[in-house]
Amino acid sequence: MGEGDRMRTGFSGSYDPDDVRFLLEPVRMAPTDVATKERLIQSGAKHYSELLAPEHAPDATYLALFEAAFARNADRVARDVVALARALAAGGDPPALVSLARAGTPIGVLLRRTLGHLGLRAPHYSISIIRDRGIDGQALDAIRRWHPKRHMYFVDGWTGKGAIARELRRALAEYDAARDRGPIPPSLVVLSDLAGVAGQAAGGDDYLIPSAILNGTVSGLVSRTVLDRALLGPDDFHGCVYLDHLEPHDRTRWYVDTIDARVRDLVRRGMNGISPAAWSDADRAACAARTARLMATVGERCGVTDRHRIKPGIGEATRAVLRRMPDRVLVADPDAPDARHLVHLAETRGAPIEVWPELPYTAVTLIRRLGAAHRPWVDEGGSGGEPG
Repeated sequence: MGEGDRMRTGFSGSYDPDDVRFLLEPVRMAPTDVATKERLIQSGAKHYSELLAPEHAPDATYLALFEAAFARNADRVARDVVALARALAAGGDPPALVSLARAGTPIGVLLRRTLGHLGLRAPHYSISIIRDRGIDGQALDAIRRWHPKRHMYFVDGWTGKGAIARELRRALAEYDAARDRGPIPPSLVVLSDLAGVAGQAAGGDDYLIPSAILNGTVSGLVSRTVLDRALLGPDDFHGCVYLDHLEPHDRTRWYVDTIDARVRDLVRRGMNGISPAAWSDADRAACAARTARLMATVGERCGVTDRHRIKPGIGEATRAVLRRMPDRVLVADPDAPDARHLVHLAETRGAPIEVWPELPYTAVTLIRRLGAAHRPWVDEGGSGGEPG
């Protein structure tokens, strides 16, 4: 399929086609059970982008925890999105929003809609970035061809240790050197920048963004992205699986529609005192130092020498338990509202829970080591590339 055909037909998962265009190739790929996947990745037999764990509908208890998290934190997400959109709109020219699939996609949809409420029509795409394998150059080529004069903002949900930001910088430098068409700045935009590595963020608090709790059922029924050359041609975008078996359980449009209604109400009321997001060097430095201290403390107390096994922050901790093999879960307060879903998940998976009141984050998950790895691990946690 040519690029022109891709743009005309589009692929929007279960989102409204006006909200996002996924620059991904839908493929058919059998899931791999979590234990086998973990063993193949840790042994070096497979790269994480060549495997997908099965995704299931949430049980009634977990869905109730998601709904409670949404009721508690949706207003904060709405306010943070408004603050970010005001910052992106400050230049007056509508940007091109490029979400990092898949955790960035619901945030990108909300930013696109909010910019529209502020009078700026911004195109929105969702593309793949994979640690150790880079960003999808075919997708970037297409966006540059369609919008040669627009500044690209790369959108994600949150940062944990900062692995996706480092990969974005490295991959864009490699892309720029290969194309020689002028640099693309690695302008990363997130709701919460725990690692202090984003160009723009609404803050650095470890709060539960409700979309972090669910997988495909709040992200357009699109899987984590994959890059298996047995399934994809050299000119194809990176791949994904459309999770049609989860259609009866999909909350994607409900999620963005409900938060967008709150955003529109804020805009009608003159933003209700919400200033444009301003993420300073001092903010970033403070968050980076906090994360470095946390990683050192957890590594020393738990005897973990491989930092890739440590998944800090409630978003990373949740996704690690959902899709990896957790060794244990550390929580500052197991009764805290933002930790309840994680405690339920850990108990369901049989992962021990340790209470660390001094944690600067809501939670941290440690990944179980399955024997000696044949090579250094690639960092598979994170939001943008969503490995695991």
